Amino acid sequence: MTFSITLHPANHSFPIEASETILDAALKHGYTLPYSCREGSCGVCKGRVLQGSVDHGRVQGSVLSAAEKAAGMVLFCCAMPESDLVIEYREVNSSRDIPVRLLPCRVEKMQRVADDVMVLYLRLPASERLQFLAGQYIDILKGNGKQHSFSLGNAPHDNEFLQLHIRMIPGGVFTQHVFTQMKVRDILRIKGPLGAFYLRDSIKPVIFIASGTGIAPVKAIVEHALHIGIKRPMHLYWGARKLADLYLLDLAKQWEAQGIRFTPVLSEPLAEDHWQGKTGFVHQAVMGDYGDLSGHQVYACGGPVMVNAAHHDFTTRRSLPNEEFFSDSFILDHANPGQV
Repeated sequence: MTFSITLHPANHSFPIEASETILDAALKHGYTLPYSCREGSCGVCKGRVLQGSVDHGRVQGSVLSAAEKAAGMVLFCCAMPESDLVIEYREVNSSRDIPVRLLPCRVEKMQRVADDVMVLYLRLPASERLQFLAGQYIDILKGNGKQHSFSLGNAPHDNEFLQLHIRMIPGGVFTQHVFTQMKVRDILRIKGPLGAFYLRDSIKPVIFIASGTGIAPVKAIVEHALHIGIKRPMHLYWGARKLADLYLLDLAKQWEAQGIRFTPVLSEPLAEDHWQGKTGFVHQAVMGDYGDLSGHQVYACGGPVMVNAAHHDFTTRRSLPNEEFFSDSFILDHANPGQV
């Protein structure tokens, strides 16, 4: 059965099948709504149904409460229509004209930058380039129907290779393959660009907060901003366990010389690190430095625990407007192929 969705207040309409999620249907018809995990665990795609009814799907009570459901809130990555719908949601317009493509690519280089992090450099066919926004991601498609999502670590102007930062996850089928079996010249199939994690037009100062390989899309955004001469104040916080996990430390210091403030944060520094910098949770380091975020934009990338804590604390304790928090949440459990 086919229903209709109308986006309010833009008044755009498109069809949706009863078996489709609202987010999947919107993306299929060229309307990019903010989202992150697409698994109902991060809450980034939360929005309101103004008219009509839905099947809420596989939502977690910690992400969408019963009271929110009663108020018409849904997770668009999970909700499927039971009637025609009118939904209220922020529409991302700047990526609408970028087509999502299926492309082959070849592993050009594999660079182990930390004990558990591999940077892959993927080469597209000679006649191809992938158009994308700095901060977006791609899916690697496997023959068994699985897909594995990884953020692009390179900026659009630096597009000779697609750069992926892959952390080895115990039990992660694809990441184990990367570290133990993958070879230079292996052929992969990719789909992209995907995602709504990219720098919005604004004059507000920016705070980037990354944990682990969440630095990859932030790297792309920072390099693109420097390349095109964006003058907005930018402050990058990068959290890791120990000093060796900050595998782009020298590059981040180069950004400092170009005007990007940089604050590294270690949660479990080793004695041999002789660490004199900030320690603890990376989002708490932000809160220690900023008493009021009402005039800022925040871009957070990393594990869902960090992203969710940052969103909650920044909006409730530091007056950050909800609409100025943008995130890309890496899901690392074995039931979800994303980032694994």
